[in-house]
Amino acid sequence: MNRIDEEAITQAHHGEWARVVASLTRRFGDLDLAEEAAAEAFATAVERWPADGVPPNPGAWLTTTANRKAIDRIRRENKRDDKHKEAQMVYDTQPPEPVGAIDDDRLRLIFTCCHPALAVEARLALTLRMVGGLTVPEIARAFLVAESAMGQRITRAKAKIKAARIPYRMPSAEDLPARVSGVLAVLFLVFNEGYLATGPGTDPVRHELTAEAIRLTRLIRALLPDDGEVAGLLALMLLIEARRPARLSAGGELVALDEQDRGVWDAELIAEGHRLVRERLAAAAAGAAPGRYQILAAINAVHTSARDIRDTDWSQVLALYDQLVRLDPSPIIALNRAIAVAELDGPEVALAIVDRLAEALAGYHAYHATRADLLRRLGRGHEARAAYDKAIDLAGNTAETASLTRRRDQLR
Repeated sequence: MNRIDEEAITQAHHGEWARVVASLTRRFGDLDLAEEAAAEAFATAVERWPADGVPPNPGAWLTTTANRKAIDRIRRENKRDDKHKEAQMVYDTQPPEPVGAIDDDRLRLIFTCCHPALAVEARLALTLRMVGGLTVPEIARAFLVAESAMGQRITRAKAKIKAARIPYRMPSAEDLPARVSGVLAVLFLVFNEGYLATGPGTDPVRHELTAEAIRLTRLIRALLPDDGEVAGLLALMLLIEARRPARLSAGGELVALDEQDRGVWDAELIAEGHRLVRERLAAAAAGAAPGRYQILAAINAVHTSARDIRDTDWSQVLALYDQLVRLDPSPIIALNRAIAVAELDGPEVALAIVDRLAEALAGYHAYHATRADLLRRLGRGHEARAAYDKAIDLAGNTAETASLTRRRDQLR
């Protein structure tokens, strides 16, 4: 297979996998069958396209081939004895779908995979497999789970969808806001695992996961262009991803925001993220209250607008965190707010805020890392060293551990 054929198949897989799986799920109502037939169609493309050439409409070719594979599989397994149903499979007597129906099918597929009846871990795995097209080994590696265990997790999730008769459809109008929120939460978890991998046995930054989360969020954005939180999450991801080239040192150490070379940040991603934030700010000015992701995106827009850490508008950052705390009064948000307080009111004021979070965040490495940095700035080296030790014990990311160790050792 030459490079052009390989790129065409890779591009088709990224662009068409979810469409093909969604189309088959709508027609046959079986996630297992849809997944297997789609995989067979792509395997056939790998065999045929180098010899026959890439078809003018790869998506239509793949969908047609997958439908035939599904029908062949049903016949082989003797699952359908009813002649009328067999005729329906062959001729597909369903009325023509309106323009955009395949996109609607993809959206239905995402909502099915992220149904609240499934555990969060199952939603993550199923979304990456059925919508993202990642293989089971890829998903298992991403979340540091044995391949067999991840396969069982996906199988159980599909079985629960079938047993619980979870419908393959869009939520009702009254359920839609809550269901969209659940989908976005899954995508943000995928992104965060790529942004800062939680386990010591993998790459500290998993670009394939952040890229996949962004791609799926773009899909949701295209299908729900008026949803403010979808736009906010996409902007947030883009502004964080833009900083990725500066986040790891040559020695594999995580580089904190205040030490990053801002000249290597991705200007194109920043521009797109800022544009989305401005759109949401205009909507807020017109009376649309911003949600959590929109405020987080705005905070990151402030950071990525500063040419130097000293140019950061910390007053604006703190005002945005004050707004966020009213929406999400979680201890982690309070911890992040304290960092802005330290820049405006000094480390002693911030430390008092952080210390009040001790019970809630005792097992969270970032709490101890933040506290260590504040103690260091106050000249309390012995206490800072102990806090760094605790953060190092709790941090699973190898690059972050290296950064914390360097900061601790500099106290000497």
